[in-house]
Amino acid sequence: MNHCDDNNINPNMVPRTEKEIENLIKRLKRIEGQVRGIQKMVEDNRYCVDILVQISAINAALNKVGFNLLERHTNHCVSKAIREGNGEESIQELMNVIKQFSK
Repeated sequence: MNHCDDNNINPNMVPRTEKEIENLIKRLKRIEGQVRGIQKMVEDNRYCVDILVQISAINAALNKVGFNLLERHTNHCVSKAIREGNGEESIQELMNVIKQFSK
């Protein structure tokens, strides 16, 4: 699967491997299951602190996925852009997404 064949893809993108995609999907499905668990906790009128602990775990899991993507983006896509002479724009894009991610 070559993601660069898609016309909507940034030309600096370095396609993820099938293994990378598989790992991200596994993590996201696990998070999805955790969210459904919280919904059930709310339906069952569970103790607020127990729900908050689970929300904290989901936030940590999402942050881990996000940092994984940030690291990969920096090491592959930004690095490629720099090598190809498009580094300034790619670095600015990275800084903007870091600002957004850290809110």
